[in-house]
Amino acid sequence: MTADDPDASAGARAAGELRRRELASFLRSRRERISPAEVGLPQAGRRRTPGLRREEVAQLAGVGVTWYTWLEQGRAIRVSVQVLDAVARTLHLDPSEREHLYTLTDAGQPEQRHLCAAVPDRVRAVVSALPYPANIANPRRDILFSNDLSARIWGPYDEEDPDGRNVLVQIFVTKRWRSVSIDWKDSATTQVSEFRSAMATHMAEPAWTRLLDRLLTESPEFAEIWARHEVGSGQSRTKLVRSRDVGLLKLDYTHFWLGPTSDLRMTTYTPADSTTESRLATLREVIAARAA
Repeated sequence: MTADDPDASAGARAAGELRRRELASFLRSRRERISPAEVGLPQAGRRRTPGLRREEVAQLAGVGVTWYTWLEQGRAIRVSVQVLDAVARTLHLDPSEREHLYTLTDAGQPEQRHLCAAVPDRVRAVVSALPYPANIANPRRDILFSNDLSARIWGPYDEEDPDGRNVLVQIFVTKRWRSVSIDWKDSATTQVSEFRSAMATHMAEPAWTRLLDRLLTESPEFAEIWARHEVGSGQSRTKLVRSRDVGLLKLDYTHFWLGPTSDLRMTTYTPADSTTESRLATLREVIAARAA
């Protein structure tokens, strides 16, 4: 494929249009959550819409009203990091939201990485040897590889469904993970916010848009969370899961990216207390006995 390939050009235009549409919705949602009082403006008269007006955001950010209106309308305009910084400060964006803004506007965006679907054998060997649950996933939330402990807790996966290994499908469509994750509501919100952040660089890719369409169509719960426009990046947290073999497990999970140019992420689940440590040891014995 060359730079003059018409299909490539059409794809780039489509991706740009989708990013601008997402940018428009994102900025509007962030503007509407801020009250005038939060930014020192008087609450004068009735407002037809919640939050700040466009002209108020423009004034506070020190940019032209027309320019900001065009930005929020998703028009193809030139932006700079300095101006986006001012908009981000005005809208009280957190670091994840700020990065999402830069990604959607192609301003200061880091070099785009390629989505990799193959897990190297040496990585599989490391994950398999870990004494705790661990898996490898891509940004689309597909579980590409799990060690025996992880598969025993969260599996089995529906291999006949093209999205059978997708975390969001497991949470919102099949709902199978709800019997495993005690804190599934918090986990669901986190997964959606991370998916939204990752999708900013994959807006026109068929696998991503097909998955999004499926989730929006088949899960009102997903659609409600998606409409909030929350974005986030992977952070370490504590998770409560219920194993059908050994009962409640309290696990600290941590993400590790497999390299500076890789989108693949390894997640490990280590015991958060001595009870969980003991129960994981029992679970290893259960797996060994079944394999014997």
